[in-house]
Amino acid sequence: MAVHLHSQGAFTWSEWTATLSAELHQPEAAQDGSDYYHHWAAALEKLLVSSAITDSAEIDTLAQSWARAAEATPHGQEIELKNDPIR
Repeated sequence: MAVHLHSQGAFTWSEWTATLSAELHQPEAAQDGSDYYHHWAAALEKLLVSSAITDSAEIDTLAQSWARAAEATPHGQEIELKNDPIR
């Protein structure tokens, strides 16, 4: 996702690496890296918001929609956003 957005000009690679590095070096970051994905997602969200591609409210709304879609999808089937019963 980050590579694709970078290739589309959403942000520079330097912006991505600096933002991700700052997230990974937060004082509360797990020493074993077990929370890497959390920090990766937070860095991407910060860049999307600071680049005015979207805002935090839209990201939260979409995340909730994906969570509902996951809950509504039978085991073994592909999770699709259209499975969100509220969408």
